[in-house]
Amino acid sequence: MRELRGTLPAESFFLKTGSGERFCLYHGPHPDKECRGALIYVHPFGDEMNKSRRMAAIQARAFSAMGLGVLQIDLFGCGDSSGEFADARWNIWSQDLILARNWLENRVTAPISLWGLRLGALLALDFARNLENALDKIILWQPIISGESFLTQFLRLRLANEMISSGEGTQKASGTHAMRSTLASGETLEVAGYELAPDLAAAIDALKAAELIVTRSSVHWFEIVAEPDRPMTPAGARVVSTWKQDGVDLHVHLVPCLPFWATQEISECAELVSATTNVFADGAP
Repeated sequence: MRELRGTLPAESFFLKTGSGERFCLYHGPHPDKECRGALIYVHPFGDEMNKSRRMAAIQARAFSAMGLGVLQIDLFGCGDSSGEFADARWNIWSQDLILARNWLENRVTAPISLWGLRLGALLALDFARNLENALDKIILWQPIISGESFLTQFLRLRLANEMISSGEGTQKASGTHAMRSTLASGETLEVAGYELAPDLAAAIDALKAAELIVTRSSVHWFEIVAEPDRPMTPAGARVVSTWKQDGVDLHVHLVPCLPFWATQEISECAELVSATTNVFADGAP
């Protein structure tokens, strides 16, 4: 993917909070463009954050080139922000988004939107549904459908490492049920280099996309598919149906692309960047 010409370097800074500092990157609207809005990027969980950094940067620069500001914030305990991952909590991350929105509102007068990837998409929805002042748009890149399933997949990373280190090809007693029991007893669990606290695990486990109803903002769901004309997964389609029945102004976009947040090598998807950017084009809903 070619780099966008004429884009300005992002402004890096640390946003002070009551619990340390949050590392931020701000991509301001291109100076030759009228500011037409701003977005807060809500990054995904764990190593998915690292895998998707390049795509997030490419999309942020594309937004900037069309006159949109983008604030990328490393949530508490993540990236270069203060705190240990073991101390991260869902409510702290929500507070981080409040601070990010306040910072943007003091920077731009145009409408503010949210853009979340994977678990970050659910955090964005959970944050938006509790706001008194509605956001403009909510951009969801491959949102997690079930927090329970997502947590199980994450815990399996530890199980896989245990099997490799022990040289065994069969599942040991320390399966995901045992790991959940450890968390339920109040113990922190190390998974793939991340110290997962019971409170954060419980918050993730309880998440259901179908219940995160946001009716005061237009919602754009970008679903990655393996090839053109491939339909959305049945689980995703059920959430779409539920949201529409509950009055969500929902727009679904199916984009053929590699799952860049999970590929072994860093990958890109020009089609996703183009489709997402078009949401903010003149005349788009």
